[in-house]
Amino acid sequence: MERVTAMAASELYTKRARVWIPDAEEVWKSAELTKDYKDGDTALQLILEDVTSIEHKLDPKTKNLPHLRNPDILVGENDLTALSYLHEPAVLHNLKVRFMDSKLIYTYCGIVLVAINPYETLPIYGTDIISAYSGQNMGDMDPHIFAVAEEAYKQMARDERNQSIIVSGESGAGKTVSAKYAMRYFATVSGSASETNVEEKVLASNPIMEAIGNAKTTRNDNSSRFGKYIEIGFDNRYRIIGAHMRTYLLEKSRVVFQADEERNYHIFYQLCASADLPEFKILRLSSANDFLYTRQGRSPVIDGVDDTKELCITRKAFTLLGINDSYQMGLFQVLAAILHLGNVDIKERDSDSCIIPPNNRHLTAFCELVGVTYQDMSQWLCHRKLKTATETYVKTLSRLQATNSRDALSKHIYAKLFNWIVEHVNKALITNIKQHSFIGVLDIYGFETFEINSFEQFCINYANEKLQQQFNMHVFKLEQEEYMKEQIPWTLIDFYDNQPCINLIEAKMGILDLLDEECKMPKGSDDSWAQKLYNTHLKTCNLFEKPRMSNRAFIIQHFADKVEYQCDGFLEKNKDTVNEEQINVLKASKKFDLLVELFHDEEKAISPTGQVPGTGGRTRLSIKPDKSRDKSSKEHKKTVGCQFRNSLQMLMETLNATTPHYVRCIKPNDFKMAFSFDPKRAVQQLRACGVLETIRISAAGFPSRWTYQEFFSRYRVLMVQKDVLPDKKLTCKNVLEKLVQDQDKYQFGKTKIFFRAGQVAYLEKLRADKLRVACIRIQKTIRCWLARKKYLRQRSAAITIQRFTRGYQARCLAKFMRRTQAATMIQKYQRMCVERKRYRKKQAAALALQKILRAYQARQKYQTLLRESKSVIIQRHVRGWLARCWYKRCLVSIVYLQCCIRRMRARRELKKLKIEARSVEHFKKLNRGMENKIMQLQRKIDEQHKDNRLMSDKLNSLETSYTTESERMRAELTRLRGAEEDAKNKGNQVSSLQEELERLRKELSTTQQEKKNIEDWTQAYKDKMEKMVSELKEQNGLLKTEKNDLNRLIQEQSQQMNEKMVRAIAQETQQLETDLNEERSRYQNLLTEHLRLEEKYDDLKEEMRGSKPGHRRRDSTHSSNESEYTYNSEYTDLEEGSRAVEDVTRGIDTSLTLKLQKRLTELEQEKQSLRNELENKDEQFQRARARDNVEFKKARGAELEYESLKRQELESENKKLKHDLAAMRKSLLGDAATGAGAPGSPAYKVLLDQLNSSCEELEVRKEEVLILRSQLVSQKEAMHHKDEKETMTEPSVYADDVSKLKDTDEIKQAYVGLKDTNRSPRFMRQPLDVGDLLSRLRLLEHQLQTQRRTHDSEVETLRGELQNVKEENNRQQQLLAQNLQLPPEARIEASLQHEITRLTNENLELLAEDPTASQEARVIILRRMVDLMEQLEKQDRTIRKLKKQLKVYSKRIGEMGAGQTEGQTSPGQMVDEPIHPVNIPRREKDFQGMLEYKKEDELKLVKNLILELKPRGVAVNLIPGLPAYILFMCLRHADYVNDDQKVRTLLTSTINSIKKILKKRGDDVETVSFWLANTCRFLHCLKQYSGDEAFMKHNTSRQNEHCLSNFDLAEYRQVISDLAIQIYQQLIKCMENILWPMIVSGMLEHETIQGVSGVKPTGLRKRTSSIADEGTYTLDSIIRQLNAFHSTMCQHGTDPELIKQVVKQQFYIIGAVTLNNLLLRKDMCSWSKGMQIRYNVSQLEEWLRDKGLMVCGAKETLEPLIQAAQLLQVKKKTDEDAEAICSMCQGLTTAQIVKVLNLYTPVNEFEERVSVAFIRTIQTRLRDRCESPQLLMDTKMIYPVTFPFSPSSLALETIQIPSSLNLAFLTRV
Repeated sequence: MERVTAMAASELYTKRARVWIPDAEEVWKSAELTKDYKDGDTALQLILEDVTSIEHKLDPKTKNLPHLRNPDILVGENDLTALSYLHEPAVLHNLKVRFMDSKLIYTYCGIVLVAINPYETLPIYGTDIISAYSGQNMGDMDPHIFAVAEEAYKQMARDERNQSIIVSGESGAGKTVSAKYAMRYFATVSGSASETNVEEKVLASNPIMEAIGNAKTTRNDNSSRFGKYIEIGFDNRYRIIGAHMRTYLLEKSRVVFQADEERNYHIFYQLCASADLPEFKILRLSSANDFLYTRQGRSPVIDGVDDTKELCITRKAFTLLGINDSYQMGLFQVLAAILHLGNVDIKERDSDSCIIPPNNRHLTAFCELVGVTYQDMSQWLCHRKLKTATETYVKTLSRLQATNSRDALSKHIYAKLFNWIVEHVNKALITNIKQHSFIGVLDIYGFETFEINSFEQFCINYANEKLQQQFNMHVFKLEQEEYMKEQIPWTLIDFYDNQPCINLIEAKMGILDLLDEECKMPKGSDDSWAQKLYNTHLKTCNLFEKPRMSNRAFIIQHFADKVEYQCDGFLEKNKDTVNEEQINVLKASKKFDLLVELFHDEEKAISPTGQVPGTGGRTRLSIKPDKSRDKSSKEHKKTVGCQFRNSLQMLMETLNATTPHYVRCIKPNDFKMAFSFDPKRAVQQLRACGVLETIRISAAGFPSRWTYQEFFSRYRVLMVQKDVLPDKKLTCKNVLEKLVQDQDKYQFGKTKIFFRAGQVAYLEKLRADKLRVACIRIQKTIRCWLARKKYLRQRSAAITIQRFTRGYQARCLAKFMRRTQAATMIQKYQRMCVERKRYRKKQAAALALQKILRAYQARQKYQTLLRESKSVIIQRHVRGWLARCWYKRCLVSIVYLQCCIRRMRARRELKKLKIEARSVEHFKKLNRGMENKIMQLQRKIDEQHKDNRLMSDKLNSLETSYTTESERMRAELTRLRGAEEDAKNKGNQVSSLQEELERLRKELSTTQQEKKNIEDWTQAYKDKMEKMVSELKEQNGLLKTEKNDLNRLIQEQSQQMNEKMVRAIAQETQQLETDLNEERSRYQNLLTEHLRLEEKYDDLKEEMRGSKPGHRRRDSTHSSNESEYTYNSEYTDLEEGSRAVEDVTRGIDTSLTLKLQKRLTELEQEKQSLRNELENKDEQFQRARARDNVEFKKARGAELEYESLKRQELESENKKLKHDLAAMRKSLLGDAATGAGAPGSPAYKVLLDQLNSSCEELEVRKEEVLILRSQLVSQKEAMHHKDEKETMTEPSVYADDVSKLKDTDEIKQAYVGLKDTNRSPRFMRQPLDVGDLLSRLRLLEHQLQTQRRTHDSEVETLRGELQNVKEENNRQQQLLAQNLQLPPEARIEASLQHEITRLTNENLELLAEDPTASQEARVIILRRMVDLMEQLEKQDRTIRKLKKQLKVYSKRIGEMGAGQTEGQTSPGQMVDEPIHPVNIPRREKDFQGMLEYKKEDELKLVKNLILELKPRGVAVNLIPGLPAYILFMCLRHADYVNDDQKVRTLLTSTINSIKKILKKRGDDVETVSFWLANTCRFLHCLKQYSGDEAFMKHNTSRQNEHCLSNFDLAEYRQVISDLAIQIYQQLIKCMENILWPMIVSGMLEHETIQGVSGVKPTGLRKRTSSIADEGTYTLDSIIRQLNAFHSTMCQHGTDPELIKQVVKQQFYIIGAVTLNNLLLRKDMCSWSKGMQIRYNVSQLEEWLRDKGLMVCGAKETLEPLIQAAQLLQVKKKTDEDAEAICSMCQGLTTAQIVKVLNLYTPVNEFEERVSVAFIRTIQTRLRDRCESPQLLMDTKMIYPVTFPFSPSSLALETIQIPSSLNLAFLTRV
C-alpha cells in the first residue's frame, strides 16, 4: 500500500483529517484526527463516527500511518481507480456506498467490472437499457454488464479480433446471470434476436445445464458444479450465427455423495417429484428420500422451488433444442437407473467376497431400464478380471470394493450422459454459415476454500491461479501501453507473480506429476503420496506447508489465501477407475439404443471438454490387444488431473488469443438478503478475485490521469491571472510546479497529466480551501448588503407608518373627548332618575323581604343545626369504619408490592453484584457509591426529622382549636334548650289566633284563585294567538328560506351539471383524441411493419436468386413494365414469392417463414374479400340499372313534350341563323370582285361548299346535343319528383295524393268520390257538431294550403327552369357565334368540348343533390359520351376526307388562277396572292392545366421526374412541389380522356418509383424531405381537385373547373397517404441518425456556461470530457442542425403543420435521449449540470420562438427533462422539500425520480448528498401513483402523423416546365 512520506504526513495528517483504522467487525472503521500529527508521535488522537475518542497506537517498527480517507466528492465513484487514495478500505467503502445507498450493483475497477449480487430483480436489463448502452464508449455511461458486452462487441468489429468475457466469482455471486445478460445483449445489438434465435436457444440450454450440472450447496441453492465456455459466433456482418459450449471439471463425486444440507444434481429430484406422471410409471421412482444418492444431504427440498415445474421447463428446453420425446425418455431412464443402482444392497459373504441377493428389486429395475441381464450385472458388480502376462482370471471383491465399483459405475454413466447432452446442445447451436469471429463467455468457478478441501477444490484453485496470472499480465500490459503511449518515464512495477505457485502444481515433479506417478504405482495410496509431497516440496518451496497436527494434508499459499487440502480420495478421484466388464455389459444392451450410443466411442473417447474420460488403465480386458487397442490404452492412462491440465492449457491459449474482459461477481452476504452488505465476506472475495491486485498495480504507478484541458478547467481557481498563458499545457506545468514541490508525484504526458496516489486529494484540498475563503468573502459582502438594504427599507416603512398612525390617533382622541363630554352629561341626569326610582322600589321590597326572610332564616338555621349535629355523629362512625378498612387494604397491598419490587430489585442487584464482583474496579465504584449513599441517607433522615416536627406543631394547633369550638357549641346548645321551653309556653296562647287567621287566609286564597284563573285564561288565550301568529310567520319564513334554498340548490345543481357535462365532454374528447392517436400510431406501426416485411421479402428474393445461380431467371416485367405493377400484381408476386420461399428453406429462419406465410394468407383473404365486394357492387349496379330503366320509361312522356318544345325553339333559332347566313351570302356576292372571287368561280364554290357543310354539320351536332340535354333534364325532373315523394312528411299526405293527379279526369273522379263520401248514410245519420265541422274545415284548409304551396313551388321551379333555358339559349347563341368564326375542325371540337363541360357541371350538381342518382346518371352520361366519341371519330374521318378534296380543289384553283392572271400581273404584284383567299386563321387554345404523354413515354417520365431528379437543384431553382404538380397534370389528362388503364399505371409507377428512390437514397435527408413534401402535395392535389365539396370550397372558380371528372381516386389517396406516412417515418429516422451523436455531447457534456461545473477526477475508464474539444458537438451544433433541417423542409415546400410535427418529434428525441443518459450517468447528476441543462433547454425554446413553432407541442416534450434538471437543483432535505418535489415532477415516473436522487453526486464539497431517509420519504409519497415502472423513455416512439388538407393557390395553367427536367415529350393541353 501507498505510504506517505514524513513531509507529506505533516501536511495531510492534520486536525480534522479522516483516516481508516482496522476493525474486527467492520474490517475498516472511519475516524477523524483531533490533533495534528507531528514527526515522532507514537500514537494518533482520533474520534470515531459515534463520537468515541480513542488513541491509535502506531507500529513501532514500521511507523506506518493509517490510510487516509478520500474526499466526499470522490465517494461513490463509478471507477475505483478514480479514487485519489487507492487502498483496501477506500475500495470497500466505495462499493458499500454505491451498493447500499445508491442501489448500484456495478462498479469499474480499472478494466474489471465488479458486480455485486443484489438478490433482487432490478429493472435495468430491458431493451431500452440495451439501446441506451449500444454504441456508447465504456466510460461514458454508468458501469453495467451491457457496457462490457458493448466494449467486446465494438472491439471485435473494430480490431477484427476475437473477444472473451471472463465471469468469475463464488458460488451464488451471480456468474450465470451475468453471462446470460451478456449473451442477451449480443443477440439484441447484432440484430439476430428475431431471425436466428441463437440467444433463445442458448438460453434454452440453461435449464438443461442447470438441471444436470447444478446442485444445492451450503452457500448456494443453485450452484454450478462445472465450468463452461460459450463461444458465440458472428458472420462478417457481425450478426450471431451460432454458438458452441465447452464444459470443464464436472463434480462427479456429487452423484454418489453429498454433504449435510446439500443435494445431488437437480434432475434427480425433478424426476422423483414427477414420479406420479403416467409416462414415468416405467421408471419405478418414488420419493427422493427412498434413494441413497438423493437422501444423504438430508435436504431434499429447496424453499421456493417446485421440482415438478422445473422438470416441465427442462423438458420444454429439450424439445426446443431438437431432442425428441423418445430421447428424453431414454435420458430419464438412464437417470432413474442410476438412482436404482445406488440402492442395490451388497451383502458381505466373507472378508474378501460379497454377494447381491437374488431378485433384488432395485437391481432388477436397473437391468430392465438399461436392457441388460440381471445375472451379468450382479456378477460383475461383485467380481473383476485381472490380467497377467499369460492369463486372465476373475477375482472377487470385498463389500467395500464392490460398493466403490458400483459408485464408480454410477459416476461414469452420469459423466457419459452429461457429455452426450452437451454434444447435442452444441449440435442444436451449430450453423452452416462460415464464422468470421466470436466472443467467448467464460462462466467459471471462483476461488474456493472450505473446512474440508479435496481434489475438486484443488483443481478449481489451480484454474484460478492460471486465470489470475493471465489477468495480472493483461493489467500490467495495459498499464505499460498507456505509459508508453503518453511517453512518460516507465519504471517496472513490482506486482505479485503467482508463477511459483503454478510451478508447484504443474511443473515437473510438481503436485500433479507426483499424483500421476503415485496413481501408476501398484500399491499407491494417499498416505504415500502425501509423504512424497513432504519430501519433495516442504524444504524447497515456501508456498508449500505441512499442517502441524496432520500427516494426511498439505497447505498451499495461493494468491488469495492459504488453503489446507485433505489427501483422502485424491488418488481415487484422479484415477477414476471403472470395471471394464461392467461397461461391456452395458454396451451389450440390445433393447436400449441410447445406452449403446453413450458408450459407442468408449475405446477412443477422450473428453474434449476436460470431463472425466470414463475408464482408467486397469480396465483393459483384451488378452491379445491389437494396435488400436494399445493406442487407446495409452490414451486411457491419462488421469483426471492430466486431462484437466490439458483442457486448462487449451482454455488459456484461447483466452490469450482473444482480448479479455473481466467481470468479477461478489456475494454480499451468505443469507441471500436483498441489498445487505457484509464487509468481511466482501473483502475476502475482493482479495480472491484480483480486484485489490488491480488497485495495487494502479496505485504503484500513476492512477490519476487528467487531460490538460480538464486540469485547467478544474483547478483554474488555484491560478492567478498572470499564470494563465495561451498554451494550456505550459500553464498546467507552471502551476503544478508551484503547488506540488515533489516532481516525482506527477508526470507530464503528451495529452495527459499523470498523478501519484493521493495527489488529487491534496489538490482538491487546496481547491476546497480556496473556494471556502472565496465563499466566506462573498457571503460576508452579500449578507452586509442585504442586511443594510433590509434595514433602510424597514426604517423608511416604520417612519411612514408612525406618521400616519400618530395623525389618526390624534383625530380619534379629539373625537373621543367630544363624545365623552356629551355622553357624561346625558348619563348624569339619566342615571339620577333611574337610580331614584330603583332606590324607592328596592327600599319597599327590601323591608318586606327582610321581615319574611329573617323569620325563615331563623327556622332554617335551627333545623340545620339539628340535622348537622345528627349527621356529624353518623359520619364520624361511618368514616372511621371506612378509613380503617381502606387502611388495612392499602397496608396489605403496599406490603405485598414492596416485597415484589424489593425482590425484583434484589435479584437485579444480586446479578449486577455477581457480575461486578469479579472486577477490581467494581470495589472502587462500590466504595465510592456507598459513601454517596450514606451521605444521601443522612440528609434524608434530617429532612424527615424536620417534617416530623412541623407535623407535630400542626397537630397541637388543631387540637387546641377543636377544644375551643367544642366549648362554644355546648354553650349554644344550652341557650337553645332554654328558648325552646319559652316557645312551648307561648305557643298555647297564639293557637286560637292562628285558627282565625287560617280561616281568613282560606277565603282570601279562594278569591285570589278565582282571579288568578281568569287572568290565566286570558293570558293563555293571548299567548296562544301570539304563538299561532309567530308560528305562521316562522312557517312563512321557512317556506321562503326553503324556496331560496331550492332555487339556490337548483342553480348549483345546474351549474354542477354544466360543469360536469363540460368536464365529461372534455374528458371524452381527450379520450377520443388519445384513442385516435393510439389508432393512428398502431396503424402507422403496422405500415412500418408492412414496409419492413416488404423489404425483407425483397431481400429474400435476392438471396434466393443468389442461392441458385444456375437456375436464375430474369424477371422481364420487373424492368420494362414496372410502371404497370398494380396491387393485384403485388398479391400475385407474393404468391409466387411464397412458393419460391418454400423451395429454399436452408439459411432462412423458420419463424420468419411462418410470419411471411401468415402475411401471405392475410393478403389472400383480403384479396378474396375485395373480389366479393366487387361482385356485390356489380350486382347492386345491375339492380340500379334495371330500376333506372323502369323509371326512364315512366318519365319518357314528359321528355318527349320537352324535346318538342326545344326543337321548336331551336328550329326558330336555326331559321334565324339561316337568314343571317343568306344575308351574309348576299353581302358577299354584292361585295365580291370580278375574276377569281366572283360567284361561280372555283374559290367561291369552295368557300360556299365549306359553309354549307359546316351548317349541315352544325345542325346535326345541335340536334344530338339537344337530344342529350333533354334526356338529362327529364332524368333530373324524375329524380326530383322521386326525392319529393320520399322526403314528404305525414301532414303532406294529401298534397302528395293531389300531386299524383295529373289529369282533369282524375281530379273530377276524386271530387265525386269525396262528395259521395260526405253524403253517405253514416255521415248523414247523425248531425255534425261544431267540433267536427271545425276539424273538417281545418282539414280542408290544410289541404288547400298544401296544394297552394305545392303549386307555388312548381311555378317557381318552372320559372327557374325557364330562366336556365334562356341562359342556355344565350350561351348556345354565343357559342354558335364563336364557332362561326372558327374553322370547321376547330368548330366541331370546341362545341363538343363545351357540351362535355356542361354535362360535367350538371353531373356535379346532381351528385351534390343525390349521390345515388348521380351515379346512375353518370352511367347514362358515359354511354352518351361514348356515342359522341364514336360520332366524333366518324366526323374526323369525314373532315380528313374533305381536307384531301380541299387540297385537290385548291391545287386546281391555283393552276386555273395562274393561267388567267399570267398576263395581267404587274411586276410588283405578288404571284400567290389569289391562291389562298379563303384561309381563316385558327386561334391558339387556352392551356387547361393538363399534360399529355404517350404510353411508351411513361417510363421516361418516371425516370426523369423521380428516379434521376436531384432534389437540391429543384428545391433551389424551381417552385416547391413541381414534380407533384406535373404528375397531377398528367393524371388529369388521363382522367380527361377517360383512360383508366393509364391512370392506374401512372399512379402505380409513381408510388413504386418513390419507394425505389427512397430505398436507394433513404439515408439522405434532402431526398427524403423532398419526396415527403411532393408526396403530400400530390395527395393534396388529389383532394383539392377530387370534386368533393369539402375540398372544393377552398378553390377558385377556375380551379374548380380543373377537377377530375371521370374517376374517383379515394382509394389511391389512402395508398398515397400510407406512402407519405412511411416517408415521414423514414425522414424521422434519418434525422435521428444525424442528431443522435450530437445530443449527449451537446446537451449534457458540453459546458455551454463556462466555469459553472468543474470536472471531477476520472479513472481508467475514461469518460468523454465535458470540455469541448475539436470534433466534439456542442449545443450550437444541435441548433445548426435543426436550422438545416428546418430550412430544407421549407425550401421543399413542406406543409407548415407537417414541419411542426417533425420538430415535435425531433425535440422528443432530444429530451428522451438526454434524460436517458442522465439516468444512466452518475457523473451528470449534479447541481451545476442541472443549471447547464436548463440553460440548454432555454436555448432550444428560443429557437422555437424564433421559428414561430412554440405552439407545435415541442416544448411539452422537453418537460420531463426540465423537471429532472429542476430536481437536481431544488433543496432535498425536509418533508416540505419532498412535497414540493412530488408536486413539481409530474412528468417523471417514480423510478426516474428515485434514480436521479440516488445518482445525485456533489461536485464540490459545499454540496450535500441526498439522504436515504429522504429518498424513502419520496417513495412513500409517490406510492399511490399509477404509472409504468419503466425507467427509461422510449426513444423509438414516433408520434402518429397526420396530413391536414392544405390547398394550393397556384393555378395549374400557370405552371411552366423547365427544360432542365428533360420532359419535352409532354404536350400541354
